[in-house]
Amino acid sequence: MTTKIFWLARSGLGIGTATAALCLAILPLRHSSAAAAAGVHPGPMSRTDAFARAETLTALGRKIFFDPSLSASGLQACASCHDPSHAFGPASAKPVEVGGEHMDRPGLRAVPTLRYLQAVPSFTEHYYDSEDEGDESVDNGPTGGLTWDGRVDHGADQAKLPLLSPFEMGNKDAAEVAAKLRRAPYARDIEAAFGATVFDNPQEAFDAAVEALGTFEQSGPDFYPYSSRYDAFLVGKATLTARELHGRQLFEDPAKGNCSSCHLSEPANDGEPPQFSDFGFLGLAAPRNMAIPANTDPGYHDLGLCGPQRTDLAGHSDYCGLFRTPTLRNVALKKSFFHNGYFHSLRDVVSFYATRDSDPGRWYPKNSDGKVRKYDDLPQAYWDNLNQDPPFGRKPGDASALTDPEIDDIVAFLGTLTDADLLLEASGH
Repeated sequence: MTTKIFWLARSGLGIGTATAALCLAILPLRHSSAAAAAGVHPGPMSRTDAFARAETLTALGRKIFFDPSLSASGLQACASCHDPSHAFGPASAKPVEVGGEHMDRPGLRAVPTLRYLQAVPSFTEHYYDSEDEGDESVDNGPTGGLTWDGRVDHGADQAKLPLLSPFEMGNKDAAEVAAKLRRAPYARDIEAAFGATVFDNPQEAFDAAVEALGTFEQSGPDFYPYSSRYDAFLVGKATLTARELHGRQLFEDPAKGNCSSCHLSEPANDGEPPQFSDFGFLGLAAPRNMAIPANTDPGYHDLGLCGPQRTDLAGHSDYCGLFRTPTLRNVALKKSFFHNGYFHSLRDVVSFYATRDSDPGRWYPKNSDGKVRKYDDLPQAYWDNLNQDPPFGRKPGDASALTDPEIDDIVAFLGTLTDADLLLEASGH
């Protein structure tokens, strides 16, 4: 579904029509079984019907998203971890959230934002970007997919994960979710949208719910408003300060921050606003976060693409330690950073990039003999997978790629990426 929306947005139909077009793609399949039983082929939906269907599923998905009764504890909704006032990310600074039947099961990774996922392409091991300076032969490697390890491609599939995860909403299977949906105050809405017999088959009811969630999570005003001051600046409707402009220059300078090599900051060739991610996978070697209970086991390592949560690429040692590049939109509002939530300051994140290799003792623990245990959350067998492009790749004792004032300027620029509605939330208006 996300790739369908991505294509529509990029081909000039506009992001506002993407959700309706998504339903246009899905609904004939949904309706075809009933039509076939009646011996009638329904044909394609009209544009008007597609928009109406999108609005119906968006409204239904919103109700499901905020419903804590769908969890085993009765206390946790999707919105509990994906707070709308925090860019549909966590409101807390905890590295992982806690869930399960008794709300005592810690997660394994930091909760990512759900905003600006509409353009994420389906996962592929070999991504060829047609906008890569006109050269479609450049293999950008593993790219796309949702979650930190890209293991699902569509919003509906992503929505299944927390509903069934033992350390999130904690349902044992689709039937348990369907039973709760049947008792929900919006059960009649589900029947109206998917047919009066939808609850006769628990799997069908479950699939209906996650389809509605996936549609809601593609709704423009909530999930991709493109309303930041930087968006306004790009179309000549706002200005940036001298510090912010300098921060942008450093962000894009391949010899300095080099951030835009992965966090794309310029509009696409067709004028689509930048996503601030290329959706690729990188090894950055964030320090091991001992605040995550799983990390108290010295034999446990979260290796991203090659496991343990993703299993189909377990044999690809060259993928170990790689995680998908998140968008930097609304990054100034985040309270924890990286897949393990190790950092709690945006300035520290930029400083880590600038000095990971030139001053590793600043970030990694030391052994009793004083030797720095660099890259302490990644077994040495996979160190060759780590990104060494600037500002990385320096030797201990080298000068930092960025001075302290330059780091401050990049942080100031990143502050321009906050959406307008979230600025209003933060100001209390």
